[in-house]
Amino acid sequence: MSRPGRRSSWKRRVRKLRLTLAGLGLAALAVLAWQGVGRYQERRAIEAEIAAREALEEVANAETEVVDESAEQAPDGSGSGLPDLSERTVIWHGETWRRSGNVRAILCMGVDRSDELTEYRSLAADGKAGQADGIFLMAWDSARGQARLLMIPRDTMTEITALNKDGSLRGKEVDHLLLAYTYGDGREMSCENMSESVSHLLLGLPVQNYLAADLAVVATLNDAVGGVTVTVPTEGMEAADPAFVQGTTITLHGSQAERFVRYRDITKDNTALYRMDQHKQYIQGYFTALREQSKHNSNLVPDLFEMIQDYMITDMSKDEYLKTAADVLAGEGIPADGYYTLPGIGMATATYDEYYPNQQQAVPVLLELFFYKVP
Repeated sequence: MSRPGRRSSWKRRVRKLRLTLAGLGLAALAVLAWQGVGRYQERRAIEAEIAAREALEEVANAETEVVDESAEQAPDGSGSGLPDLSERTVIWHGETWRRSGNVRAILCMGVDRSDELTEYRSLAADGKAGQADGIFLMAWDSARGQARLLMIPRDTMTEITALNKDGSLRGKEVDHLLLAYTYGDGREMSCENMSESVSHLLLGLPVQNYLAADLAVVATLNDAVGGVTVTVPTEGMEAADPAFVQGTTITLHGSQAERFVRYRDITKDNTALYRMDQHKQYIQGYFTALREQSKHNSNLVPDLFEMIQDYMITDMSKDEYLKTAADVLAGEGIPADGYYTLPGIGMATATYDEYYPNQQQAVPVLLELFFYKVP
C-alpha cells in the first residue's frame, strides 16, 4: 500500500523538540454549520451556569483520590511520569485538573478513499479501506457553544493495531497513525481502530465520538456554500492550479477546492505537515461562507449532510451531529486562537516521513482543551 513521505525504524525514540503547525482534517467541514445564531445570545448566563456546574463537580469529587504524576519524562522517552488522562482527576506539576463534563472529544477524519463509505472492505492490509489523510480531535464545549481543534499530523508514529495482508491480526506495533484506518473494514472498525490509537497517543484521553468523510465530498460541500475564499499560503501551488499563486486571494469553485486542500510537493520532505496551513485557510474560509449562506437558507446544514450521507460514517445519531453543528455555528464557533497542533518533530528518512510526538509538551495542551483547573 502507498504511504506518503519517508520512514525509518519505528524504534527511534521520541525527540524533545517543538514544531508548531496549523491545519485540520476535512471531515469536520460538515460539522461546522447551522443557523440560529440567536440561540446563544445570552452567553453571560451560560458562563454562570458553567461555573455552577463546575462548583458542583468539585463538591461531588472532593474525596477523589489522585496521584501527583508531574514528574519529568524518562530520558529514554518511555513516558514515565506522564499523567493518565483516562482518569477524571489528575495532578500535573502540583496543580489539580479535572475532566470537564461539558467538553466532548470528537475524532474527525478525512479519508483518502474516493468512493462511497457505505461499502465494507475485507480485512486485508491492501490499502483498499482507505487512509486517514486528515486527523484532528475536536474539543466541543456544549455549554459555551465553542469548538477547538487539535491537529494530529497523519504521519505521527504511535502504537496501532496492525493486520497482515491476509487480514489476520498482526498485533500492536508502532507505525504511522494514518494506517490505523487502513487496518479495518473502511467503516466502523477502521474508525474504532483510529479512536483507540488516538486515545493511546493522547495518554488515555477517551475519544467519545468519531466522524469520517471521504475527501471526494470537498467539491460538493464547497459549491453548496457558493465557493470558499482563501489566500494561498504555500509556495509552489501553481503546480496544482495556475491560479494558486502564493499570497493571492481567490474564491475556489468545483474541483479547485479539492486541489487546494490536497496539494503538497511530494519531492520535498514533510510537506504533509506544511499542507495543514492550507487546511486551516480552507476551513476558516468555509466557515465564513457557511455562516453567510445560512442567513438565506435555514435548511442548509441538513441539506449538506444529506449530500454527503453515502460518503461519511459516524457513531453519532443524526440528531446528535445536527445539534452539534447547530450549536457550533450558533455559538462562538471556532475562535481564531482555537487551533492547536500535537507538539513534536517531523523527520525525513530514507523511505517515509515520520512525525514523532512529544507527549511531555502535549500534556498542557490536552489539559487546556479537555480539563479545568481546580482552585
